[in-house]
Amino acid sequence: MRNTPVAIYGAGGFAREVAWLVEACAGTEALRVDCFIDDDPGAQGSVLNDVPVLSLHEAARRDPRPQVVAGVGDPRLRERLMAQAAQAGMGFTTLIHPRVERSRWLEIGEGTVICAGNILTTNIRIGRHVQINLDCTIGHDVAMGDFATLAPGVHISGCVRIQPYAYVGTGAVVLNGTREKPVVIGEAAVVGAGACVTRSVPPGVTVAGVPAKPLERK
Repeated sequence: MRNTPVAIYGAGGFAREVAWLVEACAGTEALRVDCFIDDDPGAQGSVLNDVPVLSLHEAARRDPRPQVVAGVGDPRLRERLMAQAAQAGMGFTTLIHPRVERSRWLEIGEGTVICAGNILTTNIRIGRHVQINLDCTIGHDVAMGDFATLAPGVHISGCVRIQPYAYVGTGAVVLNGTREKPVVIGEAAVVGAGACVTRSVPPGVTVAGVPAKPLERK
């Protein structure tokens, strides 16, 4: 059986971790790392961890229907890069590490990346091009919007809504809401590393600390 080539858009640290994830998934799925994509002409033509770094045009020509996945952590940049890949005729693949514990009561959108060591319980909805980094836990009745991001070691309790483009930093904790009143991390909100979120965060607001509070603008 022919392995499906996977192009990783990005060539930084997380992109290299995604390449490792593809290799781990290759044990259970017919996948192989094909290339990194970098828009910087200075990086194109180099080799990174034995994988060529190409332009988007070159990557799109290597296969009739190449599959791409984002290797960048910034949600807005990820959206722009995935739009460029779609315009170039590329499809998207979803990566879930074999060492992810999950129930069968999940919905996972295309292009999503779920790294090793995560635990996802039940009745969880995850949108498109979401990134869930190493060793996170997600409780029951959680929804994550498109391009949302969990950095390593995040713990999301039950009945939480994480809106599109939100970013939850390393080691942060979001306490549980209820079905009637879920805790909401608003669109494009940022939760700082190590924060403990006890109440909803408005769209576009950055919170930090224990308990998490909005950062004052200077």
